[in-house]
Amino acid sequence: MTNIYVGNLSFRTSEMDLEAAFAPYGAIEKVTIVKERETGRSRGFGFVEMPNADEAQRAIATMNGKDVGGRALQVNEARPREERGPRPGGGGGGYGRERREPRW
Repeated sequence: MTNIYVGNLSFRTSEMDLEAAFAPYGAIEKVTIVKERETGRSRGFGFVEMPNADEAQRAIATMNGKDVGGRALQVNEARPREERGPRPGGGGGGYGRERREPRW
């Protein structure tokens, strides 16, 4: 399985549009457009999973720089997702931290 990163998507591009753009290059297992949690609006990038590595490489080579929805796509093989720990200075829900008095 090859996971393909697709960046610089138009905010109007749907998962169906993205699948239709990649379909001529081979079988597609899954298409995902990453969206903001609060609004559900596209973040401008997504992923296409293709089971055949040769077809995926052909799709990457052909689709990189191609205009879709008025924008030139940035297409390459996705890097594995990095494990992220707690963010410095915040996040994490407050468990295991001392309660501090406000500085007013």
